[in-house]
Amino acid sequence: MTTLLVIAKEPRPGRVKTRLTPPFTPEEAASLAEASLADTLHTVAATPARRRVLALDGAPGPWLPPGFDVVPQGTGGLDERLAAAFAACSGPTLLIGMDTPQVTPELLAVEFGTPDAANDACFGPAADGGFWALGLSDPDPALLLGVPMSAPDTGAVQRARLVAAGLRVRDLPPLRDVDTAADARAVAAEAPHSRFAARLDRCRAATAR
Repeated sequence: MTTLLVIAKEPRPGRVKTRLTPPFTPEEAASLAEASLADTLHTVAATPARRRVLALDGAPGPWLPPGFDVVPQGTGGLDERLAAAFAACSGPTLLIGMDTPQVTPELLAVEFGTPDAANDACFGPAADGGFWALGLSDPDPALLLGVPMSAPDTGAVQRARLVAAGLRVRDLPPLRDVDTAADARAVAAEAPHSRFAARLDRCRAATAR
């Protein structure tokens, strides 16, 4: 069975989702980030897993459901922090971020190297050119170090790194990260019953007043 690994920041104003400001205030952006993180973690909690790990920059809050091992994020660039998160795990591991509240247990229920899943890695591309999920049957941190992050070709470079290492890659469906207000609206439409969609409705109502 797979370890599910989430990398996230504590949702504090001015530290998360700064590209949502404007139209939202820093407090509203943090509130949206908290709802996104809560949706993500509850989906992970509902997915069968060997272990559930949250690599967190900050302190846990009431948004954290039970059943998670919380470990601090490493230091350095995002590639180094992702590599450190994988290094904290052993065996098949699937990493996701806090930016896709529309994710479902079905998308996260991946297996590696079984007769029905002849793959060494899973890769979930994001609409912005990055990736929303990365799964490794053997979580080797070296597969992430040096990959340029937050760039239009981040996903392409990371997937090419997996292929160059001789891994058999299973592609997951693409998802849209929540970075901008347009992203937030699109993702809420995909998951209309989520905490994120409800929080967005409240924030939009407050902005309209």
